[in-house]
Amino acid sequence: QVQLVESGGGLVQPGGSLRLSCSASGTIFHINTMSWYRQAPGKQRELVALITDGFVTNYVDSVKGRFTITRDNAEKTVYLQMDSLKPEDTAVYYCNADIVTSGVPLVPGMQYWGKGTLVTVSS
Repeated sequence: QVQLVESGGGLVQPGGSLRLSCSASGTIFHINTMSWYRQAPGKQRELVALITDGFVTNYVDSVKGRFTITRDNAEKTVYLQMDSLKPEDTAVYYCNADIVTSGVPLVPGMQYWGKGTLVTVSS
C-alpha cells in the first residue's frame, strides 16, 4: 500500500514564503514523475509544477519565477518552495506521484494522490 503525505501548509501574508513537503511510503520500486496540483474554492484542480525522475521541471505560468519544485529520491520526498506568495495562490495543494510498485520489467506505474494541505495567503 502506497501513501503520500503532505505537510507545510498554513496561513501566510502576501509576499511571504512556505515550503510544502510530500513523502511517499509503502512498497515502492521506483517513483517516476512527482507533481504538485492545487484546487482553489470553486475552481478546477490545476497542475502547478512537476519534476521527472531525471529532474526535469515544468511550471504553470502563474508560478514561474516564484515556486521551485525539488525532490530527494533517497527520502522519496518532493518539495515545493513557494516564494512571493499572492492571495490567488490560496488553495488546497495536492501531491501526485507516478509510482512503480513492482520490480517486474515493463510494469507501468500508477498515480497516487495525497490528501492535500491548505495554503492560505491573506493579510
